Amino acid sequence: MHKLIAARSGWAALLAVFVLAPLLAWAQAFEPLSITTKSGQRHELQVEVARNDADRAQGLMYRRSMAADRGMLFDFARVEPVSMWMQNTYISLDMFFIRPDGTIARIAENTEPLSTRTISSGEPVLGVLELVAGSAKRLGIHPGDRVQHPMFKAR
Repeated sequence: MHKLIAARSGWAALLAVFVLAPLLAWAQAFEPLSITTKSGQRHELQVEVARNDADRAQGLMYRRSMAADRGMLFDFARVEPVSMWMQNTYISLDMFFIRPDGTIARIAENTEPLSTRTISSGEPVLGVLELVAGSAKRLGIHPGDRVQHPMFKAR
C-alpha cells in the first residue's frame, strides 16, 4: 500500500513540475505597460511579452478569455512592416501597431477570431499590443497615442 502511495506521490510531483510549473511561470510573466492618450488619460495594463519566435508564433492562440486589463505585447526586436493573423485565436482582439518611439501607428479593431486573413501594420513598427476587442473604443485610444514600456524609446 505504501508503494502505491509513493508511486502516486511521484506522479503528483511530475505533474506539478511539467504541468503546474509552466502555468505558474506564465502567471508571473506579466509586465506593466501604460497607454497615454492625447487628452492625457493614462491606462495601466499588465502584459505578457513575446520576445522570441516561438512565443510570437504562439501568441494568444487557444485561449478562451482574457481580462480587460491584460494583454500581449509582441517585441519584434527590429523595426519592419509586420503582419498578424488570428489562426487558432478564439478571442476577438484589438491590435495596436507601435512605432519604436511608442506612438501607435495603426489600430486594427475587433479582429475576427480563427481567421487566417493577414492584418498588416501599414508601416514599419517595433511591436504590436493585443488587447480584448473593444478596448480601443472603451479606453478612447487612437493612432498617435503613446505606449510606455521599456522596449519603446520616447523622443
